Amino acid sequence: MNMGKEIQLRPKANVSSYIHFLLNYRNKFKEQQPNTYLGFKEFSRKCSEKWRSISKHEKAKYEALAKLDKARYQEEMMNYVGKKKKKRRKRDPQAPRRPPSSFLLFCQEHYAQLKRENPNWSVVQVAKASGKMWSAKTDAEKQPYEQKAALLRAKYQEELEIYRKQRNARKGLKGLAKNQHRGKTDSDKADGSN
Repeated sequence: MNMGKEIQLRPKANVSSYIHFLLNYRNKFKEQQPNTYLGFKEFSRKCSEKWRSISKHEKAKYEALAKLDKARYQEEMMNYVGKKKKKRRKRDPQAPRRPPSSFLLFCQEHYAQLKRENPNWSVVQVAKASGKMWSAKTDAEKQPYEQKAALLRAKYQEELEIYRKQRNARKGLKGLAKNQHRGKTDSDKADGSN
């Protein structure tokens, strides 16, 4: 017997008309050819071809199923009381920033050049090209970036140590101020008086 709170499962997400078709097609395929095995890629290709060949009237059935499924999902989500997403902890603006890796240093150095040569490229395309360039570099060619990254990491560790000491000192002062505000000092605590 479960005496605690009942765990409410998150509602199953709604699916598109194509997914409804795919599930139906898979079931029919299994009934018609129970001993035939098709790999995922081959089955997906067959489904895609079949989906393109069916009439608008037949597609409308699957679109109606998708609409019903979407309405079901939205209704269930309105009644769902599950775990809330954890809020991201805010970064302390006084904390030192992590240093970039050797690869990121390389990317920063070559970004402007790649963008000039390929003005129509998106950031993702530039990043992919940078990755290919980095992979093609020898260990000796990567060495300057790795040395710079190591220096930046060492500097970061020093700054982090200083930051932690300052943060701990601030926390100590806050705790002392809180106790003094309540009317207790360290000497009061020591002799046990109020």
